Amino acid sequence: MGKIRGNTDGDILPSVRCHSREKFNMALKLLYFYTELSSQKKFDEIKKANQAAAKKFVEDQFSSSSEEDEDIEGKHVKILAKTFTTYTNQTDGDASELERTRQYVNEAFQSGALTCLICIASVKRNQAVWSCSGCFCIFHMPCIQKWAKDSLFLISSPLTDDDFGKKDYPWPCPKCRFEYKRSETPTRYYCYCGKVEDPELDPWLVPHSCGQVCEREFKPPCGHKCLLLCHPGPCPPCPKMVAIACYCKKAKPVPRRCSTKEWSCQLPCGQKLPCRQHNCENPCHPGNCQSCPRVSKQRCVCGRQTAERLCASPFWQCEQVCGRTLPCGNHTCEQVCHSGPCGECPRSGKRPCPCGKSMFFLPCTEDVPTCGDSCDKVLECGIHRCSQRCHRGPCELCRQEVEKQCRCGKHTKRMPCHKPYLCETKCIKIRDCQKHQCKRKCCSGNCPPCDQLCGRTLGCRNHKCPSVCHRGSCYPCPETIDVLCNCGKTVLKVPCGRERSTKPPKCKELCSRPPTCHHPSQEKHSCHFGPCPACRQSCQKVLKCSHLCPASCHDEALVKQTGLHQPAGPWEQPSEPAFIQTALPCPPCQVPVSPLPCHSAGPYSCKRFCGRLLDCQNHTCMKECHKCTKVNGNADRQKASPECSRCEEACTKPRPPGCPHSCVLPCHPGQCPPCVQMLKIKCHCKLTNLYIECIRITCADLKEKDLLSSCKNQCPKEVSCIGKLMLPFVSSLAFPGSNLFFSELQCSKVQEGQVSLECDTLCKEMKQKASEFLMLKTCQLFVFCPTQAELEAFENRLKGRRKNKRRKDEVEVEQSVWQKYKNFIVLPVCGVAVVMLAWLMAYNN
Repeated sequence: MGKIRGNTDGDILPSVRCHSREKFNMALKLLYFYTELSSQKKFDEIKKANQAAAKKFVEDQFSSSSEEDEDIEGKHVKILAKTFTTYTNQTDGDASELERTRQYVNEAFQSGALTCLICIASVKRNQAVWSCSGCFCIFHMPCIQKWAKDSLFLISSPLTDDDFGKKDYPWPCPKCRFEYKRSETPTRYYCYCGKVEDPELDPWLVPHSCGQVCEREFKPPCGHKCLLLCHPGPCPPCPKMVAIACYCKKAKPVPRRCSTKEWSCQLPCGQKLPCRQHNCENPCHPGNCQSCPRVSKQRCVCGRQTAERLCASPFWQCEQVCGRTLPCGNHTCEQVCHSGPCGECPRSGKRPCPCGKSMFFLPCTEDVPTCGDSCDKVLECGIHRCSQRCHRGPCELCRQEVEKQCRCGKHTKRMPCHKPYLCETKCIKIRDCQKHQCKRKCCSGNCPPCDQLCGRTLGCRNHKCPSVCHRGSCYPCPETIDVLCNCGKTVLKVPCGRERSTKPPKCKELCSRPPTCHHPSQEKHSCHFGPCPACRQSCQKVLKCSHLCPASCHDEALVKQTGLHQPAGPWEQPSEPAFIQTALPCPPCQVPVSPLPCHSAGPYSCKRFCGRLLDCQNHTCMKECHKCTKVNGNADRQKASPECSRCEEACTKPRPPGCPHSCVLPCHPGQCPPCVQMLKIKCHCKLTNLYIECIRITCADLKEKDLLSSCKNQCPKEVSCIGKLMLPFVSSLAFPGSNLFFSELQCSKVQEGQVSLECDTLCKEMKQKASEFLMLKTCQLFVFCPTQAELEAFENRLKGRRKNKRRKDEVEVEQSVWQKYKNFIVLPVCGVAVVMLAWLMAYNN
């Protein structure tokens, strides 16, 4: 369209100039028409989109697989009551026979309960379905149609063209294997009773139901029809009342339910048994009477033997040969016990020879001779004839050599006619399962069906296919699994494989789990999965103060735990705090006792010193009045408790007289230990220092002190000699180790020089030996005199190693002349001096 603009006169003119106002008005009308037409078109499109969205919303709301269908749970009871109204009116409200039908109706309402066993998917409310008349299982319409088509194809595939179409092969139900004809393959979607095609979705009716009376024939047929509204599952028993007599027809007819119209009067039956001798003594029963249970004597068929047998089986045969003489008078009957005449002799009349070519009229006592012609009977091979002369008995095997072809037709071989020929070639054809090879030796081409098990995992993922190996998909798993609530009292049967995705049924029973807190019983609540809700009863535990805890149960309180996990770095996100279930202690008792709550009421401090005797038994506790606990049943309230202070002073007890030391122990009970420190004292002669324990000095008397003060050495003091003196002949100091001879003389006379000792011959010999011994020792000392270096090494070993070793690079100090040569000067001089001294001593003697 061109642009529209206004002029100064107020008229609307198009950009394309119009020569007349009529043309302008016509153009304006066309513009309005096209604008209105496009607006109407957009409105219609939006309207259709809204209607489609509303329809989809309604379908999703009422689908059986929807998770949000709990809003119509309240309608289920009303729908069930409406469905069963006609039936319960006939039974005066008794619905005990409707349990099986009620289960099917409940599964139709419950989300996920109806499952197609072919595709293992939920059956929704708005989907076309087909119900089996044998097991009443529900399948999707496309699934069952494909199943029937595949089943017919698998059955008819091994047939030849000549056999195909001559027989109407059936197809089975996927669950119960109930067979349907080819003409019964479902093509249209009907309600359960089959009256309405494509039933509409109604939230106030059972899914896939037309809402009309079922009117299907009862099974077994009784002449009445089902009174329920269109429903899934089997029809309930007939509730009609009929008047009917008992089985034996002796009692009068009574009114009973049609489903249980057959009844027994419990009187004896009285009908004649098949033996025609006794009457039936059983109570009134349905059907024919049982065989006679009595025993009687019965003759066999031939009449030779008599035995006691059941009256129900009077005809029996003994095991003896008849043996009666035949009419020929020469032979006897060879038949076992039989009835009637024995018949003619089988050897009488016209008889053929063994080959059958000649006939002979001979008495029964004579055997038929051979005719002498060739036998010419067809042998077992069916090709050749017997070449022997007429003979009795069977013909021999065919021994003619022929060229035989094996069964598979791949090899030929010349061999006797009676022997079969099978080659070793294995058949490589695929069997009817289209998976495995035949592998039969010398197969004729007509391979047998596969005998291996299928073993494929079924759609339920729990079981494997038990059928023989086959083509196409396996049959669905026919088993059902019970989905239980937590307590196991409410059961929901679902097809195998759906138990993992099916929600457990809601149970109306009370939870039977034992309480997890200290209470003997828990609050009443329905059966559930998972942990029970927290206990909200009051605690009522007995506190230490003998009051009961009034707080709510806190045995399983949730406590937040933080700081359990340390992040590995700043990149790691902080985790949420973990909650653990733990028991909390009871809160402080708030029962008022005096002016304070019970938990804070108790002994208090008087602000004075404790005054209890400490463990040292010398001081008392200087703490302010505090709480004291008893230890080991301590009944003395003056003794210190673990809460009292500890004595930290030194021992101040007096020491024994003469002990200058103090007690080394801290303040302690009882006596101080004996002092074991060493005292330094002078001996009597004032020459030696003695070290003696303090306790020995302080505890000794005067006599013991004199003994302790003695150094046990020779006293250096001079005293007047009044005794006798033992003088030796040879000095033991000059000659150590020599034998000395002593003479007892008075000491005072020796001192005054009044007594002299003369050396006798023995004494001179001893002097000579002593001088020789002295010379020997002097030589040894001169020869083995150690050097200065050896002496220094010996001194170093005695003193021990020095801690700090001299450094290897230490500068040696230069020695003087005397230090260098003193060993060479001193040693010879000392040796000469010793020799001279020994010589002088020997010479003087």
